[in-house]
Amino acid sequence: LVLLSGQTTGEHAIVKTCVLGGFSESGETKTLISSLPEVHGDQRAREGAMEKFRVIMDRYQEQPHLLDPHLEWMTKMLLDFTRSENSPASLVHLSFKFLYVICKVRSYKVFMQLLPHEVADVHPVLELISRQDPEDLETWETRYILLLWLSMGCLIPFDLYRLDGHLESEGVRIREPIMERILTVAKTYLLVGDSPRNAASVLVSKFMTRPDVKQKCLGDFLDWSLAAVSRTNAQSMREIMELDGVLQSLAKLFKHGKRDDLLQYAPVVLRCLEQKRLSESSEAKLRKINVKLIQRLGLTFLKPRLAAWRYQRGSRSLTANLTATHAAGAAGAAAAEKEMQEEDEDYDIPEEVETVIEDLLIGLKDKETVVRWSAAKGIGRVTGRLPKELADDVVGSVLDCFSFQETDNAWHGGCLALAELGRRGLLLPSRLTDVVPLIIKSLTYDEKRGACSVGSNVRDAACYVCWSFSRAYEPKELQPFVTQIARAMLITAVFDRNVNCRRAASGTFPHGIDILTAADYFSVGKISNCYLNISVYIASFPEYTKSMIDHLISRKINHWDSAIRELATKALHNLTPQAPDYMATTVIPKDLLTTAVGVDLHGRHGAILACGEITHALYKVALQTNRTVVDIISPECVDALKNIHNVVITSFFFLIFYRGFGGGLMRPAICSLIEKLSLSKMPFKSDPIIAGWQWIIDDTIKNLHLFSSGRKGGIIDDVVTALSALCEEYYQDETNQADAEIQDALISQYLEGLNSSLLLTRCGSARALGCLPRFMIHNKLKQVFEGLEHMCAVSQKEGKFTEARRDAVASVAGVRPDGGPDSVLCSENIAEVMGFLLSSLNDYTSDSRGDVGAWVRKAAMTSLKELILMVASSAPEILSSNLVKSTMCCLAQQAAEKIDHYRAHAGNIFLLLLHSTQPVVPHIPHKEELLNIFPVETITSLNWNAPSQAFKYIAQLLGLPEYQYHTLLGLSVSVGGITESTVHHSSQSLFVFLKGIQNDRDALTQFAQTLLRIFRDNRHNDRVSVSLLKMLSQMLANNIFEIFTKEEDHWVCLELLDLCKEFRRSKDVNKLCACIDVFCGLIQFQGDVRKKVLSQLLLMLCHSFPVIRKATSSKMYEMLLTYDDVTDPDVLDDVMTLLSDTEWDKNITEVRSHRNQLCDWLGVPRKPLLSPQGR
Repeated sequence: LVLLSGQTTGEHAIVKTCVLGGFSESGETKTLISSLPEVHGDQRAREGAMEKFRVIMDRYQEQPHLLDPHLEWMTKMLLDFTRSENSPASLVHLSFKFLYVICKVRSYKVFMQLLPHEVADVHPVLELISRQDPEDLETWETRYILLLWLSMGCLIPFDLYRLDGHLESEGVRIREPIMERILTVAKTYLLVGDSPRNAASVLVSKFMTRPDVKQKCLGDFLDWSLAAVSRTNAQSMREIMELDGVLQSLAKLFKHGKRDDLLQYAPVVLRCLEQKRLSESSEAKLRKINVKLIQRLGLTFLKPRLAAWRYQRGSRSLTANLTATHAAGAAGAAAAEKEMQEEDEDYDIPEEVETVIEDLLIGLKDKETVVRWSAAKGIGRVTGRLPKELADDVVGSVLDCFSFQETDNAWHGGCLALAELGRRGLLLPSRLTDVVPLIIKSLTYDEKRGACSVGSNVRDAACYVCWSFSRAYEPKELQPFVTQIARAMLITAVFDRNVNCRRAASGTFPHGIDILTAADYFSVGKISNCYLNISVYIASFPEYTKSMIDHLISRKINHWDSAIRELATKALHNLTPQAPDYMATTVIPKDLLTTAVGVDLHGRHGAILACGEITHALYKVALQTNRTVVDIISPECVDALKNIHNVVITSFFFLIFYRGFGGGLMRPAICSLIEKLSLSKMPFKSDPIIAGWQWIIDDTIKNLHLFSSGRKGGIIDDVVTALSALCEEYYQDETNQADAEIQDALISQYLEGLNSSLLLTRCGSARALGCLPRFMIHNKLKQVFEGLEHMCAVSQKEGKFTEARRDAVASVAGVRPDGGPDSVLCSENIAEVMGFLLSSLNDYTSDSRGDVGAWVRKAAMTSLKELILMVASSAPEILSSNLVKSTMCCLAQQAAEKIDHYRAHAGNIFLLLLHSTQPVVPHIPHKEELLNIFPVETITSLNWNAPSQAFKYIAQLLGLPEYQYHTLLGLSVSVGGITESTVHHSSQSLFVFLKGIQNDRDALTQFAQTLLRIFRDNRHNDRVSVSLLKMLSQMLANNIFEIFTKEEDHWVCLELLDLCKEFRRSKDVNKLCACIDVFCGLIQFQGDVRKKVLSQLLLMLCHSFPVIRKATSSKMYEMLLTYDDVTDPDVLDDVMTLLSDTEWDKNITEVRSHRNQLCDWLGVPRKPLLSPQGR
């Protein structure tokens, strides 16, 4: 079923939900149940059938009513197995397991009605339950269902003594009466520790309420129960379970029993509970069952009646509402009220009721939600039977929960109780004036506790109260409070931090249909959408505008969560056009400016951010009417905004607010204020405050290392955006030139920062240089670029400051493409700039965090994209073919490598440049072939993150000469990697290409030359060489060079052998093992080269590393099995026997003689031992 959730950001959001239409597995279920006689004896088959049935049933947990038409035949089939005398015990227990699954899904109350309850069933069920072992952990489902079945048997309308028959059997033994046997079973299972305890409490409620049983056994059973409650200390889990079972039975007994029968026992039970003090227990289940039992006792003390004084909103019958006249209804209500008032005068409330209500009120403050919820329902039930005056006292006691001296648990319990009272009509309209303000407070209840807050459950319950009120009262009763409630609910629906509260508050308001269309269940799921979009729409209704703004100012900009504060300030920016005068004359001067220089850190942070956002929004409003922002904001406010920074600098709290944790909040806030005031074109040019602003920016860059790691990235972002806006507005003269003194000072300072010993200072300085406006780097471009390039070169060589290199590379894209070489990008310096970026693509620095050089490579790819598109748009003539070729080839290499995220980044940029039309990138090599490989739809359809999709495209670039080297270099890292999916798909795509050229000597020769060139260029680069050896061994194993192997001493084999010889000196075990694989693959080449290959392998048999010797012998054995023409057939068996039987990981002196014997058999000269350092 597809539900249309509503309109979000101009589009419809489609939400799919799984709604079942019926029990579609009925045939499968019938077959499964029928197969039980065949599978019960096989444990594996039995467990498989059980799991299959459980999976089928669990699908209907949320729609169990769909099973109702099928429950009868399922239950009958299973019960037939249990009734049959021929059924073995394993089949009986398996049938009861199936019955329990049905009971669990459909609930025991519905399931019990399906169980047969004829007289003939009582004896067999009782006999069967008596034969069960209460301690058997494997068959508890059997006992559970039997207890429920026995409960139904207790409903027979005959006295149980009629079923006893002749109790004497041959005059020897007197059988126990059925009544006593059932009572014994019930008592036994009330004290067990598993689920049959719950079924036993149901049995007690059905059994003890029988007329014949309650006369004989009720008093004794209650004495037994109270004795069990008194003797257990609830210290061990066993005692807790026993106490739980007894209390459950009492609660169900007082629920289903008649008041007249139980009233005499209720005071005794209540005193026992009071002495036990279960409300102080550490076990939530005991506190919950204690509350349930107490409320049942309270209902027993009070007569069962409906209070005439309760508020009634019409009739529960629609027909009665439509046909009855108002006069008749009023007369009837008046008569009923008079009658009940007369009854009230004669009705005395027992003293115990006060104790019950007191315990329930304590339960409202319990730390567990289930206990509070049970207490709230108890308050509603008991209050419904009290006289009006006493009920009003109860309401007053509930309202006492709403004190700020109480915990969030009390507030939550109070909300639940009010909702129950309102839903039942027990909260009279006269009390709404007291209740509504408390509910409005509850809708914004949020208390900080350590690193988090509490109160989301209180706000959610307050929404439930509003829901219950809207259905309980006539519109005229709620009319005075509608506006207050609607505002509070809308504020919760839009601005609450918890998604469940936002969704719970999405109710009915004035303009409800319009608002709910924008703020429906799914739209309020994303908090940023609520703050930034939905709030703007709701604020367009005048009755909600100021209340939303006031809430953000009073509750959200000082919120403990910084993310909420930042969202709140952005929301204020968006709401400003709805009430610009209110913002300018009230919010800024009376609320924000005072808080912005206060002592509360969170409030100060939010207020400063809000000042900047609102001022910028007012600037935009003024711009629409050709005014300036100072025409809207008063001069006093302008001065106060300007001096916020000075107040902090000169105050006692400077060290608190600009250092440590406070600095991590205040510095970004001040930088944001600087940015927004600069963008608002505030008249501060040549004002001393500009120097103060510049100081805080520079000081922040120098002291980034003092702040927590989680905020450093955000602080740098805020600093550079503030610096850019400040320069753009205040450092430019009338001729659009930079102030020379300031320009020299800033450039020199940030270039000096590039050489700092602190990583973050380098990062901040690099970002600062990259964000400077064009006029600020006029005549300084060469100096800036050389500083960035020198820092990258030195730090890369040292393997340090990777993040600084990343930011430096990203900053290069900030230049512009016209003018002289020292001012902007031009034909004289573009080769140098792009060469720097291309060289950054070779940054493969690794440390304990992994391939950190990937950060630099990603930044370089992004800068290359921006630079090429910018130059192609403005000055395409300065883009040479070599630069474009190098860029595309390097991007192809990155798109063929193993890390999914960076492969996707490179691939997307590659396609963007290839298909760019505005502007067109010139000089792309093999552009027509590339367009055939990557049609335009691949821009959106190709998922570069998925190896299964990416490599089958990228491998096709191997057929293009210009791209072959770089593509194969990237693929070698992927094919020889360790990630299974990447290795599988990359090697599969590579071999698909190679199979296509396997018989084309020219193409294969060109490929081999490229491969050897990569090998030579990277033989000292372990990152590439090890992966390359692994890829090469796969090629040889797949006979890719088969047409070369038929020639004597082919040059490809000779060059590969010479290159692999160099790795024999390595101490890297992985590299040595890869070399051995390549040596074994090279044996397929004909000629004297075979002897050379065997010579290298025999040398490895005496390697100083035992693991290498052992690996060599194993690989040689496999090699000789594959290529049986390597040696003389007469000695082949001897060679293979020696290789397999020798323990090559023993001392090297012991294996040398065996190695020499192999040399003699294979016709290879004996070689000296490899030294421990390797030869």
